[in-house]
Amino acid sequence: MTLEEAREFFAADRFATYKTGITIDEVGENYAKCSFTAGENDVAAHGAVMGGAIFTLADFTFAVSTNTRESLTVTTSADINFISAPKDRKLTGESRCLKNGRKACFFEITITDGADNLVATALFNGIHL
Repeated sequence: MTLEEAREFFAADRFATYKTGITIDEVGENYAKCSFTAGENDVAAHGAVMGGAIFTLADFTFAVSTNTRESLTVTTSADINFISAPKDRKLTGESRCLKNGRKACFFEITITDGADNLVATALFNGIHL
């Protein structure tokens, strides 16, 4: 799937693309790089970016990595570890395929801030339908 095709296909994911403003920056086989800039509605009471916003970026990056028009993959489990607070509001998620089998897949998603500091790592397991 080309970058343009991925953007068109995932435009239907209105929460990620419209509500949060996540963009798809790069796609490849078993790979995606997505980003967004957290706004005023994406911060916790203490002013830092909400964990839920960071998780949404990780979840969407996993989805872009594993889904095409021909194949549907759904998450069976996900685990996120928050490493440090972002130094700014520009966040990027990047996927790495650990194993992609006939029925199941395992991916690691890293989230970094605009200064390339590690913010979180997430492990996603999915099943191919």
